[in-house]
Amino acid sequence: MKGGAGGDHVSGHRQVQPVPAAGPHGGDGARVAAALGLDVSEVLDLSASMNPFAPDVAAVVARHLDALGRYPDPIAATAALAARLGVDPDRVLLTNGGSEAIALVAAEIGGHVDEPEFSLLPRGGGPRWRSNPNNPSGLLAPPDAAAGVWDEAFWPLATGTWTRGDGDAGAWVVGSLTKLLACPGLRAGYVLAPSASDLGAVRRRQPLWSANGLVAEALPELLDMVDLPAWSAGIAGLRCRLVEVLRAHGLDPAPSDACWVLVGAPGLRETLARRGIVVRDCASFGLAGRARIAVPDEAGLDRLAAALVSEPGGGGLDRLAAAPPPTRGGLPEHGGSPAASFGAGNNSEVPRRDGRGESGKPVGIGTGPPR
Repeated sequence: MKGGAGGDHVSGHRQVQPVPAAGPHGGDGARVAAALGLDVSEVLDLSASMNPFAPDVAAVVARHLDALGRYPDPIAATAALAARLGVDPDRVLLTNGGSEAIALVAAEIGGHVDEPEFSLLPRGGGPRWRSNPNNPSGLLAPPDAAAGVWDEAFWPLATGTWTRGDGDAGAWVVGSLTKLLACPGLRAGYVLAPSASDLGAVRRRQPLWSANGLVAEALPELLDMVDLPAWSAGIAGLRCRLVEVLRAHGLDPAPSDACWVLVGAPGLRETLARRGIVVRDCASFGLAGRARIAVPDEAGLDRLAAALVSEPGGGGLDRLAAAPPPTRGGLPEHGGSPAASFGAGNNSEVPRRDGRGESGKPVGIGTGPPR
């Protein structure tokens, strides 16, 4: 997620246009850009929580464009992903994004959630589904927490490991490579079933050739570029910097283990959108007046800091900073996060400009250029 240029993108002689209402999910950057007359490349979209250290996915995919002339064959990609997860390939189903993984498993076994939770998880009868870390709170579940299905879309970036291992204990796991590789347009997700026989029923629900040919061909190469420990540590460092930036402007972000933070600031989305930065309105989670802000790269942090200044005349962020901070009401309790054991779950180690924390220990960086 590239930071892009700073400044007020909708001031000067342009006619002020209304900021479009937030959608039910993140990723509003293109829609906001169109409404405000901006090029989408001018918008810093922090409403979608992507890996700021992801490799150049477009360059890798470009080497596999000949796949467009063949029907997709996901066998090699599935085997490569299963090897990372440490399981047999016959327990893994490659899907058209994490959303298809959720839909397939939900159609087979149903499920319910304890709110607030990710909106695509089922809300009916059946086993409990849990996102880990929780979306929207960003907090990791306690080590002894149980569920029938775990959504681990953000687990690798929060912990530096591929999976908590609940699939080996009889639970289903769904995941998304979209966040890990910062490529929401490519659509790559997966189901990890408790057993090969369990996966068979879900596999039969999936339309043929659902996972596209570009994913099938490029994924093994992309997985070779993944460095979870370094990416997770790097995100933890950037998250500390993000917290510092927000606190410097009177905002009080809640603790998080994930690649985002929650902050109580009614009107923040509209104010920042007019400066070319989009954050996630959390009203769809039942958390009115709160925003979810993705952890950006270094350039994005600098741009956000520049945007979080008072507007001429004393409005803007001075007003927002007076909003009450988010409370624990309605959010899951942390319950003893295991994140610290992975070096990724606290906000205590603030990185210096030389890439090391206050203790002098290195704060990990990614293997690819920041996005």
